[in-house]
Amino acid sequence: MKANFAHKSIFAFILAALIDQLHKFYMIKIVGWQGGELITVTPFFDYVLVWNPGISYGLFAAIPAWGLIAIMLVACAGLTYWWATSPSNLVRWGLAVTLGGAVGNVIDRMVYGAVADFFSFHAYGYNWYIFNLADVAIALGLIALVWDMFTSKGEKA
Repeated sequence: MKANFAHKSIFAFILAALIDQLHKFYMIKIVGWQGGELITVTPFFDYVLVWNPGISYGLFAAIPAWGLIAIMLVACAGLTYWWATSPSNLVRWGLAVTLGGAVGNVIDRMVYGAVADFFSFHAYGYNWYIFNLADVAIALGLIALVWDMFTSKGEKA
């Protein structure tokens, strides 16, 4: 049973990274967006391409792309170890989806030197950070991990 779920979580990892990369490939290579293009979808949502050389909110943008790639690969290695040793199916799924999103953003840094972000929510003069499908996967994975933390009946250290 555990091995079967491990395969399903690997599928979730691949799907998260693939959906993110296919979206970016389509918008950048097929549609031809280069950065700064904007489509107003609603009064509170824009579809735009912004290149983020850092991480969330542009933090650590001064660190070269190769440095952020190295940091992300170390983090991914740690999460992979956690995934491989976790007895919880929900934790495995959450880590797999988080890793899929992280890998999607690492690929951006390797290919473009920055992460391509597209979705911008805003209202009443306030802007939420611009994000991509990899970020959505990371957030979903983290929600699963928090959910497991509060609902798990297993022994706590």
